[in-house]
Amino acid sequence: QVQLVESGGGLVQPGGSLRLSCAASGSIFNTLDMAWYRQAPGQQRDMVASITKSGSLNYTDSAKGRFAISRNSVKNAVYLQMDMLRPEDTAVYYCKAILTRRGVLDVYWGQGTQVTVSS
Repeated sequence: QVQLVESGGGLVQPGGSLRLSCAASGSIFNTLDMAWYRQAPGQQRDMVASITKSGSLNYTDSAKGRFAISRNSVKNAVYLQMDMLRPEDTAVYYCKAILTRRGVLDVYWGQGTQVTVSS
């Protein structure tokens, strides 16, 4: 079982920055693939950025050049640095962990943290 706790959301003006954090419980962090998703009101939950256990990165087009995902295996945490924020980045941001064992995927979600970009 993996528990994920996000933090770092808030209200920021357009063009500003936020850094989201996701702390993972347990001792298996190095075996997890991690990702950040977001969900705006009335919209589906979409991936923003991901980082595998080996460090491979992937970003959605809207995040490229503005957001950076990273992980710290000592702190069992994954981060999302968000710069040049836009109003359309407003959403609840969720941390996701995927544990793959013998071809079976276990998926874990955090409770989400609200990001609001507004002047």
